[in-house]
Amino acid sequence: MSQQLDPGADDGSIEVRRDGAVLRLTLDRPSRRNSLNQPMIDTFVSALTAAATDDSLRAIHIRGSGGNFCAGADWITTNDSTRPRPRTGDIVRRLPHTAHRAVELIHSIQLPVVCTVQGWAVGLGCNLSLAADFTVAACDAVFWEPFLTRGFSPDSGSTWLLPRLVGLTRAKQMLLLGEKIGGSQAAEWGLIHQAVASTDLDEASEQLLTQLASGPTVAIGLAKQAINYSLHAALGQAMTQELYNVELACRTADFKEGLDAFRERRPPQFRGR
Repeated sequence: MSQQLDPGADDGSIEVRRDGAVLRLTLDRPSRRNSLNQPMIDTFVSALTAAATDDSLRAIHIRGSGGNFCAGADWITTNDSTRPRPRTGDIVRRLPHTAHRAVELIHSIQLPVVCTVQGWAVGLGCNLSLAADFTVAACDAVFWEPFLTRGFSPDSGSTWLLPRLVGLTRAKQMLLLGEKIGGSQAAEWGLIHQAVASTDLDEASEQLLTQLASGPTVAIGLAKQAINYSLHAALGQAMTQELYNVELACRTADFKEGLDAFRERRPPQFRGR
């Protein structure tokens, strides 16, 4: 089932499509390199929020339409001088529930998230791809954090994601110097999962999605949660969290199937339960 959601006065939409056990979200505003206006961000957040409690889903795929992934938040439209000036504190009040919430949901949702990136991944668009569990990009894709070149400080998780992915020095290269990073270099740095030729992009993404969507979904979600928790925890705390996650995972049907498959020397057939 495919649902095309009209964001209203501004052009652009998010296509939300269910493809078996995979939820596919397509940023659809090619005339502006899929930059996200406020209604599009709201739709994106709503789709991920619903997916978080949908037990029939086993993976999420995010991509852009046309030749680009996402050119970030649409600040030009947001700061249109013909519109009423927002009251003081608008950014502080709004962003935690919009752009920041989108990044947080991708990072924390207990489903594996794959991003496919071609062309530009800029600002918020870059951070959406970095928050994913696996990002597959074209070798000639461009990852760019242009916040300081536009005169404002970074947001949408960039100061948290980048140091953890590539270290402080490279994070500062991207954030303070505004360096653009190509897809191949991003893969070499460990910024993303994989860089491939543009002609191989769809195949590489689909192979990854097939593998993830056929895995033990509950255990994958618990493993993702434990990895995220460990970023703030001491070793003992992380292992305690692992204990509770193992207790839950061992109660799933997929755990029983994994043991049966091991005993019978066959590939497991996980059902995500």
